[in-house]
Amino acid sequence: MTWIKPSFLWMMYRCGWGTKKDQETVLAVEISREGFVWALRNACLSHYVPALHGDGGTWKRELRKAPARVQWDPERDLRLDPLPYRSLQLGLAGEAAARYADEWIVGIEDVTPLATEIHGLVREGELDRAAGLLPEERPYPLDDDVLAHLRA
Repeated sequence: MTWIKPSFLWMMYRCGWGTKKDQETVLAVEISREGFVWALRNACLSHYVPALHGDGGTWKRELRKAPARVQWDPERDLRLDPLPYRSLQLGLAGEAAARYADEWIVGIEDVTPLATEIHGLVREGELDRAAGLLPEERPYPLDDDVLAHLRA
């Protein structure tokens, strides 16, 4: 399974600012809106919600057959401490992973130097300067029906 992590700071938390072993290169992968919506429409929540899934067995069957899964993890601040709201993580497997690799990717940028620069500023206590370098992250509007099967 491969994961789409739309939050820059959550990704920095996951890869330790590009310092964790085998995670020293940080790539920003741009995908098509159509691909992202397809993945969401075909996703299952990574956790069981009785109001959505009925019984646990139904959820487990849905999770096994779904080509994508949605997981919500705490967003992070510049010091990588958890914030009181969550960020989307979108896991891709099977058909979704193949479509991602073959159809959805429209751009790839190595943002390792940016991660290194921001991390250096954070270590120096220059949080305002570090924040000024963060990539812009905007709300991603979606039609209600795209997420209906993921909400209780």
